[in-house]
Amino acid sequence: MNIKSINPVNGKIIKSYKADTWKQVTEKVNKTHNAWLKWRNTSFDERAGFLTKAAVTLRKNSAALAELMALEMGKPLKDGIAEIEKCALVCEYYAANGAGFLKDEIIDTEASKSYVSFQPLGLVLAVMPWNFPFWQLFRFLAPALMAGNCGILKHASNVSGCALAIHQIIVDAGFPKDVFNVLLINSKVVKDVIELPFIKAVTLTGSTEAGIQVAQQAAMHLKKSVLELGGSDPYIILKDADLEYAAEVCTQSRLINNGQSCIAGKRFIVVKDVLKDFLKAFKSAMEVRITGDPFDANTNLGPMSRQDLRDELHQQVLNNIEAGAKCILGGEIPRFKGNHAFYTPTILTGIKKGMPGYEDEVFGPVALVIDAKNEEDAIKIANDTSFGLGAAVFTKNKEKGEEIAKTRLNAGSCFVNSLVKSDPRLPFGGINQSGYGRELGLFGIREFVNVKTVYVK
Repeated sequence: MNIKSINPVNGKIIKSYKADTWKQVTEKVNKTHNAWLKWRNTSFDERAGFLTKAAVTLRKNSAALAELMALEMGKPLKDGIAEIEKCALVCEYYAANGAGFLKDEIIDTEASKSYVSFQPLGLVLAVMPWNFPFWQLFRFLAPALMAGNCGILKHASNVSGCALAIHQIIVDAGFPKDVFNVLLINSKVVKDVIELPFIKAVTLTGSTEAGIQVAQQAAMHLKKSVLELGGSDPYIILKDADLEYAAEVCTQSRLINNGQSCIAGKRFIVVKDVLKDFLKAFKSAMEVRITGDPFDANTNLGPMSRQDLRDELHQQVLNNIEAGAKCILGGEIPRFKGNHAFYTPTILTGIKKGMPGYEDEVFGPVALVIDAKNEEDAIKIANDTSFGLGAAVFTKNKEKGEEIAKTRLNAGSCFVNSLVKSDPRLPFGGINQSGYGRELGLFGIREFVNVKTVYVK
């Protein structure tokens, strides 16, 4: 069986990869396990040295890697370069802080010595999506390697070139052979890989449905899992918000990565007193974004990653309009030469409970606007979701915004006057249908370790 990488701009096949046989899969896993038997005994300083070299290698190749992302999944070049820089930063962050995060913690007891030690688990399987093909992997891999684990990657099929490029980065950075390997396999094979004895844990970033399947398989074999799943992030616009600023930030959040981000703002909940003025500013900010070739430096919005996903998004838009929503911008498949998976920036207003847009995640450049009676109603609407990845609130009263973010919004990450984003220094993850566990920061590196009690009488 072949795995195909298809250009989302024109639908042409970029490259076809021969899928690994089961024998090749098990050989790669076995080799990675053998590498781990040595890697787990390396010092933090040694691991930090390799991660620092990885950061150098990433930056050295940033232009070529950005071009690869543009080709395989349509990310504009400037966004791709920014993604590679973020990968370099996370490598440097854990190189600098990993040893401190995993330092033995002394606990006073009646023993002569008692403490908590953090020991690596072994091989961690990473099942990763196409939307941030380098960042999603490095935000897992950097802390995993620093903790003394090894990694096995099953990437989305349409970014197989990116997967192999990541492997080459690890090789070029001088890491010991086989501490990280890539499996070119169909998603149906993942459950069999999870069952392999040398796989000790699994992390997945993807849809809620995929997360449920992986979680079930991991649980059947008593293996640790971390899931970062879908989201329908609410952005609350209060009546004292700076509307021009809020509209610009909301536009940036909704259209980042061509609208294909789990933590993008998706439901824009606006207090009715400022609804008209916010919509005017929001529409103005959205409609000036330039849709086009991701290789063009002027492009803000490239194609979606696949034509079938674009078509599903358009059907979601039509379903909401049929249910009573009003389209004030976009809502159309653009017509121009070479168009394969493009979609216009779109704003739907009048979204109400019971409509598809109120409940479902919309993964593309479509903003759903919900009007609220007041602040209390806005918060109630924001929390009326099965997801819980991120949330944001816009207000000139920072103290009030902080109180709302801290105690009244139900999500893993809550931001005030800012778009929701991941940061190597801060833990990242969701609750409810958005998953469990955390990546990044102190909590991220401690997800895949044995928190071991050592007691000496």
